[in-house]
Amino acid sequence: MKFQIEDVTVYFPYDHIYPEQYAYMLELKRALDAKGHCLLEMPTGTGKTIALLSLITSYTLSKPNNPLKLIYCTRTVHEMEKTLAELKLLHSYQLQHLGPQARILALGLSSRKNLCVNPRVLAAENRDSVDAACRKLTASWVRAMAAENSDVPTCEFFEQYEKAGSGAVLPPGVYTLQDLRAFGKEKGWCPYFLARHMVQFANVVVYSYQYLLDPKVAGIISKEMQKESVVVFDEAHNIDNVCIEALSVSVRRQTLEGARRNLNKMRQEIDRFKATDAGRLRAEYNRLVEGLAQRGDLPVGDAWLSNPALPDDILKEAVPGNIRKAEHFVHVLRRLVQYLEGRLETENVEKEAPVGFVASINSHAGIDQKTLKFCYDRLHSLMMTLEITDTDEFLHIQTICDFATLVGTYARGFSIIIEPFDERMPHIPDPVLQLSCHDASLAIKPVFERFQSVVITSGTLSPIDLYPRLLNFNPVVSRSFTMSLTRDCICPMVLTRGSDQLPVSTKFDMRSDLGVVRNYGRLLLEMVSVVPDGIVCFFVSYSYMDGIVNTWNENGILKDIMQHKLVFIETQDVVETTLALDNYRKACDCGRGAVFFSVARGKVAEGIDFDRHYGRLVIMFGVPFQYTLSKILLARLEYLRDTFQIKEGDFLTFDALRQAAQCVGRVIRSKADYGMMIFADKRYSRHDKRSKLPGWILSHLRDAHLNLSTDMALHIAREFLRKMAQPYDKAGGNGRKTLLSQEDVEKLGDRIVDEMLY
Repeated sequence: MKFQIEDVTVYFPYDHIYPEQYAYMLELKRALDAKGHCLLEMPTGTGKTIALLSLITSYTLSKPNNPLKLIYCTRTVHEMEKTLAELKLLHSYQLQHLGPQARILALGLSSRKNLCVNPRVLAAENRDSVDAACRKLTASWVRAMAAENSDVPTCEFFEQYEKAGSGAVLPPGVYTLQDLRAFGKEKGWCPYFLARHMVQFANVVVYSYQYLLDPKVAGIISKEMQKESVVVFDEAHNIDNVCIEALSVSVRRQTLEGARRNLNKMRQEIDRFKATDAGRLRAEYNRLVEGLAQRGDLPVGDAWLSNPALPDDILKEAVPGNIRKAEHFVHVLRRLVQYLEGRLETENVEKEAPVGFVASINSHAGIDQKTLKFCYDRLHSLMMTLEITDTDEFLHIQTICDFATLVGTYARGFSIIIEPFDERMPHIPDPVLQLSCHDASLAIKPVFERFQSVVITSGTLSPIDLYPRLLNFNPVVSRSFTMSLTRDCICPMVLTRGSDQLPVSTKFDMRSDLGVVRNYGRLLLEMVSVVPDGIVCFFVSYSYMDGIVNTWNENGILKDIMQHKLVFIETQDVVETTLALDNYRKACDCGRGAVFFSVARGKVAEGIDFDRHYGRLVIMFGVPFQYTLSKILLARLEYLRDTFQIKEGDFLTFDALRQAAQCVGRVIRSKADYGMMIFADKRYSRHDKRSKLPGWILSHLRDAHLNLSTDMALHIAREFLRKMAQPYDKAGGNGRKTLLSQEDVEKLGDRIVDEMLY
């Protein structure tokens, strides 16, 4: 269907549209018109990806003089593939209506591991090894040697791509990672370098958050992007944590031992070059004296990670004299490693601000702040000079230089925390020194400043007013939409006590109480006997899940549950969990039914959908607060309180409830779906906790379902399932339409929006 939103003709590839999609598009268009940033919360399973894509591409088509580029950021490769598949459908629809003028180039960009087609490189087991194997075949000095000696291995795909020169381009179209690999094999070109080259010419680019938020990667991949771009962060409820991880570094004993090995190897290489090719080292020295930018004109195969500091904070001046000579620089790094080893020999937890830490390095190791700032770039230059290709072996010294550069650059928003052991396992010494960033707004600030519009969207952004404070920006549009439903297919309940009327909670003083554990067990046992197919249970942590399942096993509750359904458990091992999920799905498909035990904040809670019969009920056992004694969390809370006036309790509750909402949101993935959500903890009945849940869940949470015991919940579940089994009109009867045709949209227009805002 195609319809008008103000002055834009929107091409939408389906015959019907949900009212909330229309309202979402309208708000999005207003943000694009205002050239500002926006926050949009839209319920899961209401098609926000296609709404975003069709509005932004149609908006670009309607303004051919100044076209917008769309940069779409996803969290996982799976989400990237789904987005590109939707875009393919949309693109073919636009071509039908508009012909050749609707042509665009859209592609996904991922790591070498997902794009490489050279079997020798792909044999490496992890991402870093694949990157290193690629460098061993494509670095400029390797190719120069291969030109003289035909026995030196190179990558035929990269050679063909270089040979094609400016002829190596992607024709217009939408390319998933699979399509890029197929195109590369057919032409004999390297898909990874081809995609990286084409990113700057593409109309739509889909890639991971890190490519924009992590300065080390963004400095290489995203520095060419034009200002007239719309950046979309999809599923962005955890965006503050991604920003913080991008600027945090942790150093362990293994890191320092590895760094020592790296330095010894470098020392040997320097001595070898001194004997055989002293001119190279002298040329590097002269280049550093002149202060030439070492990053500008590197061959594409040599470019490595960029500086870990943000672009505006990098010093634009010559490298200090004391680290210009290669052997002097290696000696400085040795002293730094020795200093850090000394700091790790502590028996107490230490917390220090970067300023004090830098002063301490200066007095004990004689390394000043400016030298620290240049560590990363100087290391990069030295690795180029020494022609080092196995970058995966030099990750340890990279980490040390990463740490040095960040600690030398930033005085505010960071702290250094040294812990001699993990508090949860105090008898195992495992010292770790962490430079932890507390300010999420640092990493995302360049994105807000550089691009015209940034869209932050997810199914769980409640309370929506906290995000502008955490990320320190002013959105021009900030909206939360509800879900238009023909029948009440979501049934949230708050269970506060067991059948014996004892309160249930995972509060620290109650969680190991046998009464609570027994009541949780009885709740699940009663539910498996009435709910068909799949049930998903989320626990607050792995350790709590282990403890509770053990107790259930001893009491025979687990055995009784198994009479009704099979039980599968998520573990910290990815392969085991994938296998458990597969078998869980099989059990649901064949009618045996199954229960899946999972953990909030785990892999399953973030990315796996339990749609249709795979999830008819989800139980959230407890409130998933973070581990509140964590030193890093305490330091961040203190920073948030002092800088943004966000109270500790507010932030912790907000964080716990966005995770809980993320968990329970897994069951509803479309309007035809139905499912129940049980929040099993007495704390959910308090208004201050409950009100932080997303609007689309709250609008279905009736007062009668707020303070239930197990037997009441059971009665409600039976009634709900009986109601869901009745036939219903999918387009929506009695005056409330939930599927709009083209005429409906033209007729109703702005009335839709008023109904859809929460």
